[in-house]
Amino acid sequence: MEKRKPNLNLPRVTSRRMLFPGANLCNSFALYQQHHNLYPAPNKMKSLYIKRFTFIFIIACVLNTGCSSLTKTQKGASIGAGAGGVIGAFIGKSAGNTALGAIIGGAVGGTAGAFIGRSMDKQAAELKQTIPGATVIRQGEAIVVKFDSGILFDTDKADLKTEAQSNLTNLAASLQKNPYTNVLIVGHTDNSGAEEHNVDLSIKRAEAVKAFIAAANVNASRLTTRGLGDKEPIADNKTVEGRTQNRRVEIVISANDELRKQAKKAQE
Repeated sequence: MEKRKPNLNLPRVTSRRMLFPGANLCNSFALYQQHHNLYPAPNKMKSLYIKRFTFIFIIACVLNTGCSSLTKTQKGASIGAGAGGVIGAFIGKSAGNTALGAIIGGAVGGTAGAFIGRSMDKQAAELKQTIPGATVIRQGEAIVVKFDSGILFDTDKADLKTEAQSNLTNLAASLQKNPYTNVLIVGHTDNSGAEEHNVDLSIKRAEAVKAFIAAANVNASRLTTRGLGDKEPIADNKTVEGRTQNRRVEIVISANDELRKQAKKAQE
């Protein structure tokens, strides 16, 4: 009797919500695994097709086109399945590559990643309530807190505005409540002015934020700074609106070694 050959071709994607007839993206992921368990391909080929499907699946989830039921925690767990680069491409529309590197490079993935994600979900929700002057982006196993520089500093200055200090005080309070995290503070400018000046200004602004947070009883060893000038724009520097978006400070909150240990222990 002739053996049935494995079907190595992925079904054609006909819409954002349909990879298999009558199934949305979330159900399709389970169906895909079922499909390949029933008709297994050779190991290398199977791995290739799983990665191809994961690529499509994660894009849809990040864009919220078909998996709105997934929480940020569940999406965080998926990073460990090889989709970190895919997710990073879309975070990049809201944050620079240095922030992305901290998010993706620190990802644990799997159930340990989900454990970390739950902690980040809670902290992000608190931050959205207590620092309304900032944009809080919850992604993967980390949080990005983004301040337009105009909120924190006067034009071409590195001294914190008085009104900015309440936001940073609330951020510091959150960091105190969640001690098992590392914090990366990244300063950015637009492309106005000389490159050397912009880099120097972005460094001074990142250091000013660090100094304020450290003075609010957050251990300075948790805080790292970078100043990148205009090297990582997130908008078009040719427009006034774009330059405004590019002048910013990004604060990336991610799990430290202790939280990763707790997460890995929890999955045992």
